[in-house]
Amino acid sequence: MNKEEKSTIITTTTATAVMPSEHTSIRQRRSLNACMVQNFLLVWLDSSIDPENNNDCKNTISKLKEVVSSVNTFTDADECIDFINDLKQDRVFMIVSGTLGQTTIPIIHEMLQLSTVFIFCANPVRHEEWAKKWPKIKGIFTDIALICKALQQAAQECDQNMILISFITTSSESSKQSLDQLDSSFMYTQIMKEILLTINFQQHHIDEFLTYCRDVFANNPNELYHVNELQQEYHKHLPIWWYTYDCFLHWMLNRSLRTMEARSIIRIGFFIRDLHDHIAKLHAQQFAGKSTSNSFIVYRGQGLSKADFDQLIKSEGGLLSFNSFISTTMNLQVSLEFARKAMESSDLIGILFVMKIDPSIASTSFADICDVSYCKQEAEMLFSMHSIFRVGSAEQMNENSRLWQVNLTLSNENDPDLHVLTEYTRDETKASIPWLRLAKLMIKLAQYTEAEDLCKTLLTQGKCHDYDIGNIFYQLGVIKFHLKNYAEALKFFEKSLQIRQKQLSSQHPDVADCYNDIAIVHDSIGDYSKALSSHQKAQEIYQTTLYLNHPQLATSYHNIGVVYNHMDNYSNALSSHQKALKIRQATLPSNHPQLATSYSSLGSVYDKMGDYSNALSCHQKALAIRQKVLPSNHPSLAVSYNDIASLYYKMGDYTNALSHHQKTLEINQKSLPSSHFDLIASYNNIASVYDKMGDYPNALSFHQKTLEIHQKVLPSNHPQLGTSYNTIGSVYNNMGEYMNALSYHQKALEIYQKTLPSNHPELITSYNHIGLVYNNVCDYHAALSYYQKSLEINEKILPLQHPDLTNSYNTIGSVYEKIGFYLNALSSYQKVLQIQQTTLPANNSELATSYSNIGSVYNKIGNYSDALSYHQKALEIYKKTLDSNHPTLSTSYNHLGWVYFNMGDYSNALSSYQNAFEIRQRTLPSDHPELATSYNYIGSVYNKMHDYANALSYHEKALEIHQKTLPSNDRCLATSYSYIGWVYISMSDYSNALSSYQKALELREKDLSSNHPQLATSYNNVGSVYNKTGDYANALSYYQKALEINQKCFSSNHFRLSSSYKNVGSVYESMGDYLNALSSYQKVLEIHQTIFPPDHPQLAISYDNLGSVYNKMNDYSNAVSLYQKVLEIRQNTLPSNHSQLANSYNNIGSVYNNMGDYSNAISSYQKVLEICEATLPSNHPHLATSYSSLGSVYDKMNDYLNALSCYEKVLKIKRSFLPSNHPDLATCYKNIGSVYTHMGDFANAFSFYLCSEIISQHSVH
Repeated sequence: MNKEEKSTIITTTTATAVMPSEHTSIRQRRSLNACMVQNFLLVWLDSSIDPENNNDCKNTISKLKEVVSSVNTFTDADECIDFINDLKQDRVFMIVSGTLGQTTIPIIHEMLQLSTVFIFCANPVRHEEWAKKWPKIKGIFTDIALICKALQQAAQECDQNMILISFITTSSESSKQSLDQLDSSFMYTQIMKEILLTINFQQHHIDEFLTYCRDVFANNPNELYHVNELQQEYHKHLPIWWYTYDCFLHWMLNRSLRTMEARSIIRIGFFIRDLHDHIAKLHAQQFAGKSTSNSFIVYRGQGLSKADFDQLIKSEGGLLSFNSFISTTMNLQVSLEFARKAMESSDLIGILFVMKIDPSIASTSFADICDVSYCKQEAEMLFSMHSIFRVGSAEQMNENSRLWQVNLTLSNENDPDLHVLTEYTRDETKASIPWLRLAKLMIKLAQYTEAEDLCKTLLTQGKCHDYDIGNIFYQLGVIKFHLKNYAEALKFFEKSLQIRQKQLSSQHPDVADCYNDIAIVHDSIGDYSKALSSHQKAQEIYQTTLYLNHPQLATSYHNIGVVYNHMDNYSNALSSHQKALKIRQATLPSNHPQLATSYSSLGSVYDKMGDYSNALSCHQKALAIRQKVLPSNHPSLAVSYNDIASLYYKMGDYTNALSHHQKTLEINQKSLPSSHFDLIASYNNIASVYDKMGDYPNALSFHQKTLEIHQKVLPSNHPQLGTSYNTIGSVYNNMGEYMNALSYHQKALEIYQKTLPSNHPELITSYNHIGLVYNNVCDYHAALSYYQKSLEINEKILPLQHPDLTNSYNTIGSVYEKIGFYLNALSSYQKVLQIQQTTLPANNSELATSYSNIGSVYNKIGNYSDALSYHQKALEIYKKTLDSNHPTLSTSYNHLGWVYFNMGDYSNALSSYQNAFEIRQRTLPSDHPELATSYNYIGSVYNKMHDYANALSYHEKALEIHQKTLPSNDRCLATSYSYIGWVYISMSDYSNALSSYQKALELREKDLSSNHPQLATSYNNVGSVYNKTGDYANALSYYQKALEINQKCFSSNHFRLSSSYKNVGSVYESMGDYLNALSSYQKVLEIHQTIFPPDHPQLAISYDNLGSVYNKMNDYSNAVSLYQKVLEIRQNTLPSNHSQLANSYNNIGSVYNNMGDYSNAISSYQKVLEICEATLPSNHPHLATSYSSLGSVYDKMNDYLNALSCYEKVLKIKRSFLPSNHPDLATCYKNIGSVYTHMGDFANAFSFYLCSEIISQHSVH
């Protein structure tokens, strides 16, 4: 193939419908997939159907069974609609009464699976008018015989139109046309055909088929007659005679080859071989010695769906393959009639294939069967399986857009890529016993049950040599592995190893294969050291016995990479997978499934490293290959879709995540039993995406589907039911419906307590779920109780240093952290760290998480140096082990930013928060909630830096994201409004601040329980505005509401309580009620002394507040003593130029000033000035305040020159940012005038007093 060419494969196929027995429940009907023998289902809907008591009804069903193998009867329209809807892509013929048809047909008419409708009623005139509106209604009938006749014709047309076809579309920049690869259905059915043609079928195979048919047609006397006829006369007639005879054999053959169901193909395999051999024999007789000059034309008429027709039109110049036996004719009119009939269906396009046949082409067998056919039709040509044609021109016939002629030419061309891939597949399925080869092919097709049956049959026959028995054990190990029965898989692989070690040399590659697969099982059960050891044994053999680029070496590197990935050793994992990929790229065709495996594994490593871009690229390459070479419902395709969905989920792209999970689900629904683990996993994955999207009704719906499956197939106390209850409980938890959440989690717990040992791990899961709910409703003591129950079980069943203990210690630590028991929290987190340091490599990411948790506690207790140290350790590990865009790195930067923020180091805080933001901006959609979080963090720093414009801008960006992506009542919106309110507070814009805080409060009151701590936060925020605006009654009311909530939720020494007492104290202080203020502030101090170390910044705030009240009470001795305690703490914990140090010096200076100790007052105020001059712009208001304080003391000391100098600096600063008539300027002029008066300079004094008076009068007016 030229590099310029790109080819696309599209396969037309229809999923097999479930063929139910009569009068069974819906649940039973849908379990009888094996009984489906035709390409369609017949559904009869009529409220009066009662075959048990109505002979007319029973006779009608009998007549219908002369045409179809089974009849699905319904008396309830909703049940019937659900049944048809569940069939998805299958063809349905429907008989319906007039009354029910009038209401039902409008609902189902556009379903693609509905093919044809027959109205069966006693009064046709009554229904003629409405029936004309619906093209799929083929008539109104009063006689069942006429329906049977119409049904027989519809069945024939359906068989004609349901042949499996593959298209190969080729686009080339050159004029040369070449063949790309055919899809997997061709490759696998070709190999299956090869295998079937090597099997020596015996009479017992025919007998087994007939026994099966008797079971299928137990309720169909007409077909049972044909079964007996086949048994008695099979060898009396030729295979083509039986193929054309009007009985079930033709239907079953066509359906088996269309659906590629292994059991069906194996059962009818004897007939496939006989029919092929018969056609090949006739072909040799009829076309021996023929040349191209003897070419002739045959025709075939059929229908194609609109989607398949579009692909056919795109395939001009490409290839088309019929993967089943196909009938053609030399009679143009016969085929044209089939095409015209097909287009009568609104879902189909009528196609007349005009096929030019070169009889010299030996790759395809075909024969004129008129002399051997049951029907004795003239000029009928039958082609064997896998006939390939070149697609020529396509033309509309008679300007009818739904009737086309398409020219085909029989081709013997084959694609090099397909040839190589087919050869590899032949090699991978080779075996000395044909039935074992067929079992290996079944494994390739993921039809494990069928493969296991074949292997066990071979073992029970007792005709195999020891080496073959070793191979059979090996294949059984592979099967058990795919079925996730790891204990059995290990047993079979070890049996195979024992036989191979006896039969072969210890260095034989087959021995290495056993080590390799034993390692894979150990890896799957988490025993990584044994897995690595076995893989290395295998690799040593491969390296000794195989050439450098042998595919098995690639497999070995790949498997070792998988183990390293599971061990979180990403560098070795990447290295191993890249070695595997390099070998495979050098030795395998570009579309080989093992290349897909390499890309998928690399994607998994990149995923763990947080390099989602490379991970997505790799998984998409894997998917592209699998789409080309695997059947459309192959489990590996489901794995690819699931991997990609998982990435999109992590990237916050929930729309794409949902789309890919739904594709996974579609495959699993087609290929797995309704109760299969992977199907349930698909429902749960989709539910998780909906959960993240806040679409809780859909999340619940999918989790409830899982629950319904479990309730149908499991006993009422089965542990899997507990799992379903827990997942539903988790959604209710996320919805804030905590009582429902608790109810479901407790149902799960009850099941586990009844059915499992008292120390079973599932009990741990339940206790953790219930603990989380109590955690969310702020019942921390109950949460702690359940988390401790979980820990008790873990401590009983696990060694002291087992990694699973860390989860319990972490959850308990987090609760202690929330209730303010910081030393207990620290102890729990340190236990986690101790276990991890013993069991994990030094750069493991879980160690980093522990460092981060410990750092957060140190941050809360004000030990900022240790907090920084631990967060930096975490960041160093993440930088070494994760991709530079990994989301965990952004979280780590945020933690550092938080510490710097609390230290008042706003420059480093801003830098850290911006680093986190840049990672999120590169990896997340522009409206992802985590970007909103970053905007809020950055805005909070700008607020502290008094850059209010930037602060507001960032908080409003966060609000915009939340408004776009969240429901209008989501609590995250309240967070954004609170941040905005905080900025307005800082700007003294109290009106906007109150508005923002009230919006936040309204949202939280709607969404949260009345005792939720976030409500207390909102009450505090609203109270703070009222406090700032002097509305002390409202301020006190809101602060006390917050205090009441915090008293209910938290322990008596919790930090939140201290905050509430502080707020209440601040109002009393503003009201001049100093005794109540002192009482509140002392409660704050008592709590802080309990939970914080002696130099914690919060203690400094407590001393500061008490000092302020004593100062106002003129108790200067206590005031200065407390202010000096504040100063000592801040000198020990803050940079020398920190603004809080300036506040302390200013407070001390104020007390000394009030005491008349002007020398100490001047000393303190000068220290304030030094800090302000070092850290603030020259015209900052705080500098003016500092100069004003100094000027006041100098004035009192009669040091008028210094006083004048200070007051003039104050005036200069304030004139730079205040309007000329601002009252503060009047005060400045008055202060300077006063100094000039004291100095006797009355002229200047008068001038400044006059300026002050003019401003004052202007302000009054």
